[in-house]
Amino acid sequence: MKAHNGMRPQDIVVLLKIISLEDTWMNKDLSASLFISPSEISESLNRSMIARLISPDKRKVFKTALLKFIENGLSFVFPAEPGAIMRGIPTAHSAPILKGYILSEETYVWPSPNGAAKGQVIIPLYPNQVQAVMQDEKLYNMLALIDSIRVGKVREVEKALDLLKQYFGMVYA
Repeated sequence: MKAHNGMRPQDIVVLLKIISLEDTWMNKDLSASLFISPSEISESLNRSMIARLISPDKRKVFKTALLKFIENGLSFVFPAEPGAIMRGIPTAHSAPILKGYILSEETYVWPSPNGAAKGQVIIPLYPNQVQAVMQDEKLYNMLALIDSIRVGKVREVEKALDLLKQYFGMVYA
């Protein structure tokens, strides 16, 4: 068994992508859609398995465990600090998924020359994240919620967690 040298930020993205794809994926699909090499996908899945965030066969994300990590550890392990003002893709409470719930004069963006908004930069969890979210709205929404947890205040974090639970299919009437 390989040693676990800690999670990497892209591991969260890989797990969220698996959730967005549900049961119909292969490693090469993850690699192509996330713009991450096949070997890095394999390493990511191994790290997540050792951390008990995905099943031993690497097919099923343990959503409850992932949500606990996101809620209690994400902002400590992968903190985000808003930076300079740039053009980019809205994220956190500035993204469309949270825009109707949170009123703020601050705008947060992932840097991108194709972005339509100007705001403080939040560095994405991995370099090709913006490219990946342009092709997957569900992934975009989940990563914007993740950023809200990384930089948000209590109200933003609580709303982001509620919406993530819906994406994870964990909200029961």
